[in-house]
Amino acid sequence: MDVMALIEKTVTGLGYEFVDFERAGRGLLRVYIDKTEGVGVEDCVAVSNQLTRLMAVEGVDYDRLEVSSPGLDRPLRRPADFARFMGKEIKLRVRLPRSGRRNYVGHIVSVSETAVQLKGEGEEYLTVEWSDIDRANLVPEF
Repeated sequence: MDVMALIEKTVTGLGYEFVDFERAGRGLLRVYIDKTEGVGVEDCVAVSNQLTRLMAVEGVDYDRLEVSSPGLDRPLRRPADFARFMGKEIKLRVRLPRSGRRNYVGHIVSVSETAVQLKGEGEEYLTVEWSDIDRANLVPEF
């Protein structure tokens, strides 16, 4: 059984964006949701209640369930995430060093089927293929 697909289908069916999920120690299952207006406690409760019932029916093994927003430093995982936050500043880590560097900070300037392009400090542009991205997060705006 593909637990991630099951959770994603349920979360999107409730009208939320599925951001990610993780299994942590001692049976903890964390689910991150988002929506354009932001996520409140009521949203987390609604998704948690639905997922709890679903997990019982499907026989998914876990001890505790946490549902929350992804936070101000939201992870970017899919090309659609990068497109949604076009123009925003992100931190990006590549899998293999480029000129001795793995970490970059820049604004998203374009997103294609194969890569994302960032504009860093000055006029530095960086194009990174999806398979080369280790992780990427929004830089919080205060």
